[in-house]
Amino acid sequence: MVLDPVKGTVFLCLTGLGIVGNILVFVSYMHIFVSTEEKKPIHLILAHLALTNIIMLLSKGMPKTIEAFNFGNFLDDTSCKVVVYLARVSWGLSICTSSLLTVVQAITISPRHSMWQRLNLKTPQNVLSSLLFLWILNSLISVNLTYYIKNINSVNITLVRKRGNYCYFLPESWITRCIFLILMILRDAVFQGAMGGASGYMVFLLHKHHQHVLYLQNSKLLYRTPPELRAAQSVLILMVCFLFFYWADCFICLYFTFFIDDSSTVLYIPEFLTIGYAVLSPFMLIHRNGHLTRCCYTHETDQALIHVH
Repeated sequence: MVLDPVKGTVFLCLTGLGIVGNILVFVSYMHIFVSTEEKKPIHLILAHLALTNIIMLLSKGMPKTIEAFNFGNFLDDTSCKVVVYLARVSWGLSICTSSLLTVVQAITISPRHSMWQRLNLKTPQNVLSSLLFLWILNSLISVNLTYYIKNINSVNITLVRKRGNYCYFLPESWITRCIFLILMILRDAVFQGAMGGASGYMVFLLHKHHQHVLYLQNSKLLYRTPPELRAAQSVLILMVCFLFFYWADCFICLYFTFFIDDSSTVLYIPEFLTIGYAVLSPFMLIHRNGHLTRCCYTHETDQALIHVH
């Protein structure tokens, strides 16, 4: 293992920043969800997305940081299984939760007579059931890792594929590898297809709304954008961010696989891309949604009033 302080510093800063941002988003949305009488499923999904990002950063970002600083082998067989398994599950959950977020937001802003309203995903109970299904689905798709991941010290290095500096992937049978690869491809295709369809539908509704606003402005009538449509705009920006990091990671990994030598330092780029969405997304939400800031301000004001009385 080679000491790489530059890579370690970058990973440490990105991981730490991402964890702080996601914790703020998670706590804020859970506070909103619990404290308000009207339980909005979108807040629950955003809190779950932040939780997924935290798990991803802890399971992907922190081990990479420790590897870069060459702190020594700190993982045994069980730790390797847990870290790699959580990284794979959290990556799948990120895809599925982002897709669910887009679909629920499309249902929220759709007209009452549209077919989207037939989808029964507008209550917290249904969203919780959907999130539980996503956890079960991604846990099963990644279950092969619990057997094939081993610590570097417990296996013959010449017979295994590297999975970081501490963990190795034992050879799988051709059938097992194909089955789990097909399952992952189907999962990504289905959920990204749903994400694309819901995003396209929201773009269509936002375009209609924009035309309506132009008409009202020309008629000299005052009109404000409903909060549901502002939330839809935020979700669309979030989905564009997700798709950028997902497909950039896919294309760059394929390019590096066929054209770049394994010893090249540019191989760090895919490692940064895998955590890019988890780092950037909470700050996009904080920037786009002022109620997070208002929530924190209200909490501080209430605490100040308590001390005064």
